[in-house]
Amino acid sequence: MSLHVENVSVSYGKIQAIWNASLEVKRGEFVSLIGANGAGKSTLLRAIIGIVKVDRGNIRFEDRSLLGQRPHSRVRHGISYVPEGRRLFYAMTVRENLIMGRKRNEAGSFSKQLKEVYSLFPVLKSREGEFAGNLSGGEQQMLAIGRALMSEPKLMLLDELSFGLAPLTFERVLGAILEINRLGVSILLAEQNAERALECSTSSYVLENGRIVLQGESKDLIDSPKIKEAYLGIA
Repeated sequence: MSLHVENVSVSYGKIQAIWNASLEVKRGEFVSLIGANGAGKSTLLRAIIGIVKVDRGNIRFEDRSLLGQRPHSRVRHGISYVPEGRRLFYAMTVRENLIMGRKRNEAGSFSKQLKEVYSLFPVLKSREGEFAGNLSGGEQQMLAIGRALMSEPKLMLLDELSFGLAPLTFERVLGAILEINRLGVSILLAEQNAERALECSTSSYVLENGRIVLQGESKDLIDSPKIKEAYLGIA
């Protein structure tokens, strides 16, 4: 299983957002996509999940082109998406939000996935009857991740995992993502916190003004003078 983004370009009307971007996520890999705010990270993830239209290029998952498929079809093929800002159903309970992410038409799948989500995030089990809008920011992020897990993904797309989270809470949530990856789910993380993204991932891509400008193994990129100066604050 692998994801291939091949020379993808995306625009919003006359405004070009992504220029000929290519990246790959191999089976079981943890890949980070780093860049400043406005670099195009969210747009590229939205193109992969099918929320925005690809102007040129191709996106393949498990040797199947995703072009022309709606987001729910891509989820059925094994891709889940945790958007920036969580986008929960705030007037629904924790359990109801998780139900919205469940895999359809598979007997026993719901109970199995719910148990796995509650095992990963015990606080959600204790608050399953609470409205999502009453949760803390960290709990909401856990719920968004849990909802994405309910579809039994092979690949999880995460957009700005650290958004609105205190550093300690971010570390707890990031630890859960590493555990999800250890369980066999491939990860593509778009993140402004370049240092932690590089430390946790196996390979990385750097996006600037809609273009992939650097790529390679994360352990090599973290030592790059360009990365140190532009993203880690080290001259």
